[in-house]
Amino acid sequence: MSTLEPLFEIPATPLVPVKGETGGYPVHRIFCVGRNYAAHAAEMGVEVDREEPFYFTKPASAITPTGSTIPYPPGTENFHYEMELVIAIGAPAFRVSVEDAPKAVYGYACGLDMTRRDLQQASRVKQRPWDFGKAFERSAIISDITRAVDFPAIGKQRIWLKVGDEVKQDSHLSDMVWSVPEIVSHLSRFYHLAPGDLIYTGTPAGVGPVVAGDVITGGIDGLRDLALTIGPAE
Repeated sequence: MSTLEPLFEIPATPLVPVKGETGGYPVHRIFCVGRNYAAHAAEMGVEVDREEPFYFTKPASAITPTGSTIPYPPGTENFHYEMELVIAIGAPAFRVSVEDAPKAVYGYACGLDMTRRDLQQASRVKQRPWDFGKAFERSAIISDITRAVDFPAIGKQRIWLKVGDEVKQDSHLSDMVWSVPEIVSHLSRFYHLAPGDLIYTGTPAGVGPVVAGDVITGGIDGLRDLALTIGPAE
């Protein structure tokens, strides 16, 4: 057994509040599904890959609770919101079937995949990874988690987002290309999914830029709403 001690302190594991619970959901990893709404893919000038879903990741340091104010991030002049349904994994899942995948779901939340769009698009043109555009601090906003047993079967629930008083995104969860069971099953072919893993499931059409001073609100029928304020650049 190793006797090594840490040479320096590292940030504590982020905890997300859970509706009706006194404890928090500890975040291990964050997976994000790309292009899971056909209309959003079209507005980005690309087509949906209907053969299988694809993913990118964010660090746990990206997790930011609803109600926060975050600084306008460095390195970008085109900072975008993306409203999403978030899956919280609550049981081990490895090579699970679509039919068994729901057993691994602990709950759901509203999420924002904040994106440095100019950096993402520059990487896409050069066929490079999206890390600069997606995987940065305070870029994964999340509401309180609602346990799966308290959330109706996913179907026509409305998913929406406003900047100020203006509705920017307005769609339904039934418009997702890949369903929650399909996503969990597919991702479990490549990872040992475990409690603490979050999956952001993609965004509808209507994404766009925000600037310092903007207030974002969003929601999904049956889940806790979220809010985010954009502060000045660091």
